Amino acid sequence: MQHKGPGQQALETPRAAGLAGVVFALLLAAVIVLVRLGIPQGADAVTVQWFTESGRRKALRTALALVPFAGIFFLWFIGAVRAHVGAVEDKFLATVLLGSGLVFTATLFGAAAAAGAVLAVGHPAGTVPGLSAWDFGRHFAYTLMTGYAMRMAAVFVSSMSVIGHRLGVLPRWLTTVGFLTALALLVLSSNVPWAELVFPAWSLLLSVHILVTGPRTGARTAASA
Repeated sequence: MQHKGPGQQALETPRAAGLAGVVFALLLAAVIVLVRLGIPQGADAVTVQWFTESGRRKALRTALALVPFAGIFFLWFIGAVRAHVGAVEDKFLATVLLGSGLVFTATLFGAAAAAGAVLAVGHPAGTVPGLSAWDFGRHFAYTLMTGYAMRMAAVFVSSMSVIGHRLGVLPRWLTTVGFLTALALLVLSSNVPWAELVFPAWSLLLSVHILVTGPRTGARTAASA
């Protein structure tokens, strides 16, 4: 029998998945809040007064600095969760889970780049840009974040919930919360401000559950079958 090294064993522990998920959830929630505060949406954004408010610009700069770390911990979270589920995971659902997670990360980075462009459009002299440039950057950033990234997050949540239910690694109440989260992300994220916060909330809930309960009996039984 091949023995696993200490490093590989650490990666496969529920604690690795849980801690990575907690850090990701907190970072993503902070990014969403700071972006919402930094780039106004709707009626509050009909002017470019934002460029004269240092507080909003500072909030957006902080969000952009946090995005890469949120993406890194999310990738770590995906890998650790898949290791926690083990070799018994459904290959189709596992592919959907991994693919949606990667697309979410890439789209999140794209939204951050678009937000960074909004921040840089008034530089170097801090002059106010034209309204058309302001609207394009703002809409592009929010479309990537709420229209695409959050819908990929919905696919990730739903596939994880199905895997957790089928393998018995998640309780029924948590899978129900997962499906409701996915539905909210699909339907509300583009139309209801702050609705995207349900994704980091679900991620935090899942991570805390993994940390508290550890491996479930259903997954171990399936693996030994």
